[in-house]
Amino acid sequence: MSEQRVRRDPEGTRRHILEAATEQFTRLGLAGARVDAIATAAGTNERMLYYYFTSKEGLYVAVLEAMYAQVAEREGSLDLSGLQPGDAIREIAQSIWAYLRKNPQWLSLVNNENLHEGRYLRRSSRLRETISPLIDLLRVTLERGAAAGQFRRGVDPLDFYVTLVGMGYYIVANLYTLEAFTGRNYAEQLHQESISTMHVDMLLAYLRPVAAAV
Repeated sequence: MSEQRVRRDPEGTRRHILEAATEQFTRLGLAGARVDAIATAAGTNERMLYYYFTSKEGLYVAVLEAMYAQVAEREGSLDLSGLQPGDAIREIAQSIWAYLRKNPQWLSLVNNENLHEGRYLRRSSRLRETISPLIDLLRVTLERGAAAGQFRRGVDPLDFYVTLVGMGYYIVANLYTLEAFTGRNYAEQLHQESISTMHVDMLLAYLRPVAAAV
């Protein structure tokens, strides 16, 4: 990619670098990924990579930010206004779990960053902003359900979100070991649907109003 072309399309160059870096970091982790290989795959040179992202670690943080932002944008754009609160929770849960199943590279990046104890994510000044629309969406849905007498009051939307994601994350992140240990392949649609239905039922059972003491 010529420098003249880079100047004409800086956003395109940055996007290509991020895409190439995502593939490298997913397969090889931060330690194994090479700057020269990322630059070659992106059709640019190492100098441009450092120009946009300062360092390999800076590029790694940018990849993590982009992945989290993609999830938040997808879920935050859901239109739940016409759904009953219980159906809205079901839609949010199914959408998040479907994303996890279809994007194993997201899990690889998260698992890799957990090996680093989250130290690179903590460098991000924008990361926590990405989760706000998602938590707000859940908060509104939970409040609608409580106002309608369908949900208990006082449910923490962040705790609920973490619980919801954890249900889907565990199945996808442990897909192969679960099959080896239990003999059940949760990649098969029948088992995906069965356990997703169970998880939604568990979430909705928790949200039911607590019966008033007699």
